[in-house]
Amino acid sequence: MKVNFAGNEIDLGENQVKPYDKAPEFKAIKNDMSIFDSKETLGKTVVYSVVPSIDTGVCSLQARTFNEEAEKLGDNLLVVTISCDLPFAQKRFCATEGINNSITVSDYRFHDFGKKYGFLMDDLKLLSRGVVIADKDGKVAYVEYVKEVSHEVDFESALREVKKLI
Repeated sequence: MKVNFAGNEIDLGENQVKPYDKAPEFKAIKNDMSIFDSKETLGKTVVYSVVPSIDTGVCSLQARTFNEEAEKLGDNLLVVTISCDLPFAQKRFCATEGINNSITVSDYRFHDFGKKYGFLMDDLKLLSRGVVIADKDGKVAYVEYVKEVSHEVDFESALREVKKLI
């Protein structure tokens, strides 16, 4: 699959997930530098909000929007914003933006999520933009790989799918 980033076509490889796949297990880094293990999310509907960098306007909007929706939709939903930003930057961002209904994790160390879910722009060591929603049993229910990385995800479609699952 190919996406566009800053006017350049970038190949994401061939590992994209699709609905009905088992969501691949992965490890990332939490803001306190401990390990996030995706196995911990079983039993909840999970929105993986995938962004290149939380320090950009579109990425910030995506993180804030899903955080606000998580507050409205209750405890059976877990929103995980994932980027390759350093955990220190993610922690600062969450404090500044009032992100407290979702978590941020970093794929900077292992690129485990990016490789297994097909979001890694390998040459840049950044994640492409998109959304993956997994049901409480760990099956992929919804996926969006945004073709132009500077564009927003389809919030309406993603949230419609979340509401069906919770």
